[in-house]
Amino acid sequence: MTDLPADLPPMPPARVDHVGIAVRDVDAAEPTLRALGCTPRYRETLASSGFEWATYGLGDASRIELIAPVDGAAGETETDEGASFLTRFLADHGPGLHHVTLEVTDVDAAVTRLRAAGERVVGYAVEDGWTEAFVSPHNPTGALFQLMEYHDDYGDRGRDEALFVRGEPLVE
Repeated sequence: MTDLPADLPPMPPARVDHVGIAVRDVDAAEPTLRALGCTPRYRETLASSGFEWATYGLGDASRIELIAPVDGAAGETETDEGASFLTRFLADHGPGLHHVTLEVTDVDAAVTRLRAAGERVVGYAVEDGWTEAFVSPHNPTGALFQLMEYHDDYGDRGRDEALFVRGEPLVE
């Protein structure tokens, strides 16, 4: 086992927020999640990014996200030079696990720690409702980790008892 640096900054509190699964069609994949007892929570199309995502609740606080290319988006076919990240992922790997999202209370502190530990952090962005960064899947786990810090206004998207902001349940 490789030891981490002794002076590594602390990791802020974190929890598994959701697991993202890449699919070719959300509607076709949804019956499997519903058979598992999942409940549809939220769905959004990001046409400019070429994909849609739908979140499903499971139990008290677990969530699964389906992400699929948007029909008619540029780069829709697997051979297009301008294919989206998701279309390329599906061409290379087929449907399956795409990412694991960890909600952190301080994404900047998490990024500092990960970089100090030698991890490659990519794709930092401040979005409408959250800030995110990604740990490259070119690590020994092979998993893409999304780090997400929700902003207070994330709840404006709608009530969802399966969502948390800084570790606190997001409820009305």
